[in-house]
Amino acid sequence: MILQKERASGLAFLPVFTTIGFYLLPAHWQLHTAVQFAPQLMAYGALSAWAYKNGDQFHKLGLGFNNIQSGVLRGTLIGITLGILNTGIILYVMPALGVDINFLSQTPHAQVPFWIMMPWFIIMIAMAVELNFRGFLLGRLLIWFQHVRQPDHPSTTMVHLQSFLPLSISALTFSFDPFMVSTFRDLHWIAIWDGLVWGWLWMRWHNLYMVIAAHAVEVILLYLIIRGILT
Repeated sequence: MILQKERASGLAFLPVFTTIGFYLLPAHWQLHTAVQFAPQLMAYGALSAWAYKNGDQFHKLGLGFNNIQSGVLRGTLIGITLGILNTGIILYVMPALGVDINFLSQTPHAQVPFWIMMPWFIIMIAMAVELNFRGFLLGRLLIWFQHVRQPDHPSTTMVHLQSFLPLSISALTFSFDPFMVSTFRDLHWIAIWDGLVWGWLWMRWHNLYMVIAAHAVEVILLYLIIRGILT
C-alpha cells in the first residue's frame, strides 16, 4: 500500500494520549459518562481538524467509491467468520475462565429496542467506530511513522516496525476505550483481537467499506445469538 503525503497526521496521537490520560484520573472521575466519552470526542475533533488540513480525505480514509461492492462482499464473509469465532469464545471460553457473561443483558446496547438496534444502530456504530479507529487513527499513525526520521536505507525490521506499531497502538486504543471497558468489562480484551484483524484488513486493502462490513456483520451475529440465549 502506497501512503500519500499529507499534513497533520500527528493529530492521531490526541485520542491515544486522551485514552491514556483517562486511566490516570481518580477512580471517581472515571465513572462519569462524559469523561468516558472524552477520548472518542477528542478523536472526532482531531479527525475534523485533519480533514480541514488535507484534501482527498475520502481516498485517504479508504472510502473510495469504486471499493464499495468488493469491500462489502469480502467484509461480510470475514464478519461471519469473526462472529462465529467470538460467539464461541464469549459463550464457552469466557465462562470456563470464570467470567460471568450475564451482565451483557444489562448493557446500554441491550437496552436499545430491537427494531432500532437491528440492523440500523449496529451499522451506524460500525461506521463511526471504523472511521475513527481505522480510517483516521490507524491510517494517520501509519503516515506519521512512515515519515519519522530514518536512514536512507531502512532495514526490513524498521519497515515492519513502522506497520506493527500503528496497528498495535490503534488496536489497544480501541480495546481500552473507556466506554468499551466500562460496558463490556473483561470481554473488552476480545476487542484487541478484533482491532488487529480489522486494522490488518485496512492496511492490506485500504478499503474502509470492507472493515465496516466486517465489524457490522460480526456484531449483528454476536447480538442476535447472545441476546437470544440470555433473554
